[in-house]
Amino acid sequence: MASGAPDSGDARVIEEYRLGVADKVRVTVFGEAALTGEFLVAGNGKISLPLIGETQAGGLTIGEFQEEVATALRDGFITEPRVSAEILNYRPFYILGEVNTPGEYPYTNNLTVLNAVATAGGFTYRADNRRVFIKRASGDAEEAFPLTTSTRVAPGDTIRIRERLF
Repeated sequence: MASGAPDSGDARVIEEYRLGVADKVRVTVFGEAALTGEFLVAGNGKISLPLIGETQAGGLTIGEFQEEVATALRDGFITEPRVSAEILNYRPFYILGEVNTPGEYPYTNNLTVLNAVATAGGFTYRADNRRVFIKRASGDAEEAFPLTTSTRVAPGDTIRIRERLF
């Protein structure tokens, strides 16, 4: 089910990545080994960190999250905290429809639809290999995109390969 907008042939634009449920993040507070570690974004969009407790992560870019942690540490704990954060594991993407092994797969950087299809065992003989439908994790509807070598996938996306019309 497409979003109602016709397929314009435009390439898909991926916005700056925002943290979400099931992302795994490494937080490093320089000079404070006890505050450094690997943390998972919980279902409520928060990460529980030593000393400061639950901190919002869901919906933030990695830079915004670093600043959130630094601000929380400045509020009575560390005078000038130097905080670094990096994403270790992204949330998975999902692929369904006319692929040999539909399902949930781990996301990798710069993933394209063709890479995702290859991960899912390739197209079935009935697959429409000209268009793909993608539903963003944060969106309500699918959008149609041309299936090219540069059509990008973001973490949490659901990709649907439809059956071709004869």
